[in-house]
Order: sequence, then structure tokens, then C-alpha cells
Amino acid sequence: MDSLTQIVLGASVGEAVLGKKMGNKAMLWGAIAGTIPDLDVFLKFMTDDITSTEMHRGFSHSLVFCIIMSPILAWVAHNIYHKREATRRNWTWLFFWALVTHPLLDAHTTWGTQFFWPFEYRLAYKNIFVADPLYTIPFLLLVLVAMFYKRTNPRRTKFNKLALIVSTSYMLLTFVFKSIGYSKFQDALEQKQISYMELDTKPTPLNTILWNAQVETETGFLSGYYSLFDSKDITFLKEIPKNHHLLDPYRGQKVVQQLMNISVGCYYVEEIDSNTLMYTDIRFGQFGFTDDAPYMWKYELTINNNGKIQAQRLKFPSGEISFSKAFSELWDRIGGN
Repeated sequence: MDSLTQIVLGASVGEAVLGKKMGNKAMLWGAIAGTIPDLDVFLKFMTDDITSTEMHRGFSHSLVFCIIMSPILAWVAHNIYHKREATRRNWTWLFFWALVTHPLLDAHTTWGTQFFWPFEYRLAYKNIFVADPLYTIPFLLLVLVAMFYKRTNPRRTKFNKLALIVSTSYMLLTFVFKSIGYSKFQDALEQKQISYMELDTKPTPLNTILWNAQVETETGFLSGYYSLFDSKDITFLKEIPKNHHLLDPYRGQKVVQQLMNISVGCYYVEEIDSNTLMYTDIRFGQFGFTDDAPYMWKYELTINNNGKIQAQRLKFPSGEISFSKAFSELWDRIGGN
């Protein structure tokens, strides 16, 4: 999830593990540890864009990474505070739990995490958007309240526990919402007699009220929306042809394999001309609710004279889109159809 949420979670976990001994220092180090896995974003300065994207939320979000890093960070913190009553083992537990809760939280988003690295399996429950104010704001406020009490004050522990309970309860509630949405989409597909291979649901930006469905058929993808406040039947947008066969001559090339790994099969291809293909990753949905609403992740594939593909990610056409209008439409759609 977003950096602020990970900082708050890390601080709360640090307090839960070592707050009675170290007070706000436990929160501080927990917050620092909570941001460390996301340092993999700097891979973009050491490799190409597609490789860094493929590696994002990989090793640094794995259980192996947490096990390796926690004693190293504990050694650093213990040497700084060696005169305090916290032992190196105490610090190791703080860093382990602050590190491991980061990828476990990210696993609830659409991108997911490669928690079991080096295995390629990716955890992605897709029950919460990468930034959700209803998760973060109450969590943040309760942790801030706890921070202003002395470490020996029982109210400090009480507010921190309440922060964890409230945030976890909301996370569990998102699974209920996701289940309701999934069931509604299933019913709509059955009523419309639409035959499909896969049905994937995820929340739309900044909320868990409005859900998006991506439906894979034999020939393409359908998209639809359902709000918990909807009163009318679900409708689906026009089917987009997959055209996966356009990549058949190039599937052995590394860059094509990377793109297919990143999008986990959720993509479609368009032929622009004899030397150019457009590759669209649809996992993160469209920016809007119409058939022609743009998808956010697109790659231009250029085929040279030797049949080799070069891929270039296209910038999202922000200049052609009114973000205020888009979020106004999102808010209206959350309110129901």
C-alpha cells in the first residue's frame, strides 16, 4: 500500500512489540522498518523499466528478506541503545514483525507480493486499493494518540491495540464487500448467459464500495462495475478482443515473457502497423466508466528488421484527461447506478 500506511503500520507494530521498553523509539524504528521493503523502487535507476517493474514487490517483499534483515537491523539498533533494557532479541522481533507485516499488507492489493520468493507465486487478494482513507486515517489518528502517552501508561497500549483492531476489522470487512460484489457479478453473467473463463474483482480507487470486474472470455475481456448502493442491474462494457495470437511469433523473447509475467495473463494486444503492436495491461482498470476510457498501463512494442521486439511504456495521457472530472464521476458512481 502507500508509504504513509506502511509507516503507520510499522510504527504500531513497533509499539506493540517493544513500546513498553523503548516508547516512541520503538515506534520510530518500526516506522523505518515499515518503509524498507519499498526501497526496491530504486531498482529503476539500476536496470531498465520493465525489469524493475517485474522485480517490484519481489525479494524485498519476501519472508526470506524479513528473516535476513531483521537481525542485521537489530544489531544496529541494539548498538545505538545498548544501555537500554531492550535486548538484541527484542529488537530482532520488532524488525521482523515490522518488516513482515509490510508485504502481508501489500498482498491485499491488486499488485500483490512475491512473499514466498524465490517461488514465482504471487499473493494478491485484491480486496483493497493501494490507498484507502478508511483504512489509513483512523489507524493514523489512534497511533498518534497513543504516541503522546508515556510508555508506562496503560492508555498508550490501549490506543495502539485499538488502532490495530480497527484497521484489521476494516480489512476483514473488505473481504465481505468483495464477496458480495463477486456474487453479484456471477449472477449478472449467468442472467445474461455470458460464458466466461475467469472472473476477477477488485476495488476502484480510494474505496471498497465500488467494485470492478474483469471477465475473461474465450476471445476477449469484459469489464463491469458494481456499487454496494446499486439498485439497477449490472451492465458490462463492450468486449475487448485479446488478440494474444499476435504475440505468438515473439513469445520466446525475454521482454515479451517479462510483460506477460507482469500482467499475469490480463492483457490484450492491438496491431498498430506491420512493425508496431500495442500491449495493454488491464489489471488496474480503466480511467473512467465508458467503452473508450483509457487503461493506465500500455507498452508500445516495436519490431525491428530482425524480428526483435523493443518495448516502451507509454506515459499516461494526463494532459488529455480531467482528473477532477474523473474523480467526480467516480464519486457519483460509488453512490449507485
